[in-house]
Amino acid sequence: MSLSTEIKEAILQVLPDADVQVYDPDGEHFQALVISPSFVGMPLVRQHQLVMNALKEQFKEKVHAVSLKTFTPEKWAAYSS
Repeated sequence: MSLSTEIKEAILQVLPDADVQVYDPDGEHFQALVISPSFVGMPLVRQHQLVMNALKEQFKEKVHAVSLKTFTPEKWAAYSS
């Protein structure tokens, strides 16, 4: 299993209702886009904490950095249009 897939699966364990996309431009620095209705009413800092806590194990040995963007479905629709 690729590290991108491991990251995605770890996020989905915490946010099973999420749409998660993970990009791996160089094998060390990852970019994750997480869109979840669970984020509704949640401050951005808390959204990021929730996702990053899911990745603690990967950060211990495998992942150097993750650029993270989180959205509610409504904010994603506005952002992506």
